[in-house]
Order: sequence, then structure tokens, then C-alpha cells
Amino acid sequence: MTKPPKVAVLGSINMDLVCTTEKRPEPGETVLGTGFTMVPGGKGANQAIAARRSDALVEFLGAIGRDMFTTPLREVLNDSDVGGARLRSLPGSSGVATIVVEQGGENSIIVTPGANARLTELDDADLETIAEADILLCQLEIPVETVTAGARHARAHGTTVILNPSPVRELPEELWREIDVAVVNSGEADRLGTALDRIAHVITTRGADGADYRGPGGELHCPSPKVRVVDTTGAGDAFTGALAAAWHRGPERALAWACAAGALAATELGASKSIPDADSIAMLLGDPLLNPGSNR
Repeated sequence: MTKPPKVAVLGSINMDLVCTTEKRPEPGETVLGTGFTMVPGGKGANQAIAARRSDALVEFLGAIGRDMFTTPLREVLNDSDVGGARLRSLPGSSGVATIVVEQGGENSIIVTPGANARLTELDDADLETIAEADILLCQLEIPVETVTAGARHARAHGTTVILNPSPVRELPEELWREIDVAVVNSGEADRLGTALDRIAHVITTRGADGADYRGPGGELHCPSPKVRVVDTTGAGDAFTGALAAAWHRGPERALAWACAAGALAATELGASKSIPDADSIAMLLGDPLLNPGSNR
């Protein structure tokens, strides 16, 4: 019998404005789009939904503005059964991401943080949520100081800290000391370089080539299942959230689960809409016992 892990996600939530086109424009060029949709997203919210769909119990800590996106952003967490009691509403705009997806699935993204940038303090209820979690999952679309405060409190209370350091930036030594697991793509790994050497567990995603793991027990590579790619937006977030949900099963099984989640997320348009559930991941892997929330 395995109890579902408790995951607290401290991060961003945005409204994604997604334009599809045959090719992304060059500087100064105008191209015609082939479609448009609005999809709730943000690395934090995407990873929270991914962890929940992998059967973890998830609480989201974040901020939205007071604008036309307030209601749909709250609803996406509620509809996904992600705890939203720690989602605060702040004056001004919500976060927005403008995404261009070209034929073949590659994308370009501009993120305007909005309320995410104003998430500058954690109150007592936020800290209690972190302390009660098995895992704290963070990214860098909110102020680094807030991430550091959350990670420090997590470490002090025995909560495992997983950081997806994206968008890449220089991080304070205080934050590096609190991280147990880092999840990066190959470009981020190159930019962070030797800074990752101090982290006990490092996972490097490589898109269609799967992911690599380096930790105390050695190194391993997990291939990605072959799928038809439609949109890679949010595939990395699906990977990271699924990894957090399965981390208690050990790096090898968690990596396999996360690679399958990331692959399936690339088969549909829209980040939060494309995140797969646990049954779909287990079916792709052909092993339902890998389901991190399974009691079998």
C-alpha cells in the first residue's frame, strides 16, 4: 500500500494566449496565423496540475490579478482538483504568456509576469502548507526571494525541495543550499554549468531523446516514448510535475513516469489541456504498477 504524496507547488499561474502558424516570424516579419486559443498555464500551475493528474495530493501557492482572467485561472485549479486556498488575488493584472507554435510543434514564448512578480511574501498559512508537504516544487517565474524563503522553510521541516530553475538566472547561494533535486533541460544545464554540481539529484531533459539522471547512486538514461508531436508547450512542466508525484518511488521509476508524461503532453495543443492523467501514462508504459498513486 502506498499513500499518495503531498506536493506543495510554489510558482506562477498565467493565461496562455496561443497562436499557431506555419512558421514563426523572423524579426520585422509578419506572418498569418492558422489558429488561436486561450489556455490557463504558467509553469507553476502546469506542474501542479501534472502532479495532481499523476495522483499526488497538491496544494498550489501563487497569485493572480484582478482582471478578466481571474475567474478562469481559479477555475482551472478547482476543475483539476488542485488545492487553491493559498492562491491570492493581488491588485493589477494576472500573468500572461504569449505563445507562438509553428507547424511541427516548436514554440516561442513571451511571459509577462503580472501578479506573479508581486508574490513577494509567504504568510503563516503558506509556510504551514509547505511544512506539511512531502515535496515542495518550485520554478523561477516568481521572485527568487520568495522561492528561497519557501525552500528554506521546506528544508527546515524535512520537506524535499525540487527546483525547476526556469527561466534560468543567477541564483543566491542560500537557495542552492536548500535544493534536493534540480530538473533542467539541456540548454539550462549548459548555462548553469558547475552550479549544478552541488545538487544531490540532477535530472536533465532532452526532449524526444528522453532524460538523464545523476545522483548518489550513479547515472542513468531514460528514453522517451515515441509519439506524434503537436505542441511541445508545457511538455517540460508535465514531466516535472509527474516526476514530483513519482519521486517517492525512486529516481529510475520516477524518470520513466516523467518521460511518458512529457511525451504524452506533446501530442495535444495547449499546456494545461494536454497534461496526461495517471492511467494514460501507465498505459503508455505498459505497467500500471508504476502509477505513483496506485494502492495496488
